[in-house]
Order: sequence, then C-alpha cells, then structure tokens
Amino acid sequence: MRPIDVCPCGSGTTFDRCCSALHRGERQADTAEQLMRARYSAYTVGDLDYVWRTWHPRTRPGLLTPTDGLTWTGLEIVDTVDGRPGDLDGEVEFRAHYRQSRQTGTLHERSRFAVRARRWFYVDGDLFG
Repeated sequence: MRPIDVCPCGSGTTFDRCCSALHRGERQADTAEQLMRARYSAYTVGDLDYVWRTWHPRTRPGLLTPTDGLTWTGLEIVDTVDGRPGDLDGEVEFRAHYRQSRQTGTLHERSRFAVRARRWFYVDGDLFG
C-alpha cells in the first residue's frame, strides 16, 4: 500500500484518522456510507484484504485480484437510504471515478449493505450505465 495524507474517501481528514483506522481494525464502520467510503479507500490504496473482509459472506467472491493500470481518482456519494446506526440494512449510491491507461471512466452503483454480527457488510449492488 502506498502512503497518503488526505483520505481518498473525500472526508477531508487524514487517511490515518479516517479510513485507515477501519482498515487496521481499530474500529468498525458506524454506517453503511462509512463502510462504502472505507471500501473505496481500500481499493484506492490496494488493500483488497479489507474489501474482502467487509464483503458479506453470502455474496463475496472467493478471491479478489487487482486490475492492472487502474487508478481510482475520486468518489461522489449520490444518495443514501437508511444505513445509520441501529438500522439493519442500507443503500448507498455513488460514483467512483477512475483512470485506466489513458482513458477515464466512472463506476456508478447503488450498493446494498447489511448488518451481521453487529458489523456492516457490503452485500451487492446494481450498476448504472
């Protein structure tokens, strides 16, 4: 993983005080949106182990592999439905911008999250476009 100062999730705080603390297991995500942001940051810094660990066991793949030449460049949260502390599920719609080779693109998804064993997990999502 590469060292960074500002958290890639767009919170405006340092990576160490934001998503990195979740990646290191020092605390858990309080909301579906917080987990979504931490997962985006994990993809950005190459921490696919965190992505795998926070994927719901019912839907997660057996193995995650990095995509060569892909760089995540920004995150926009479009909408959230539920997913707050005390909720059992929630949805987060987002746009994640990337660069691959000399092309740019956007992954637009509405993700579903659920609480299992008092922790938020990514379940699945629907892609737009």
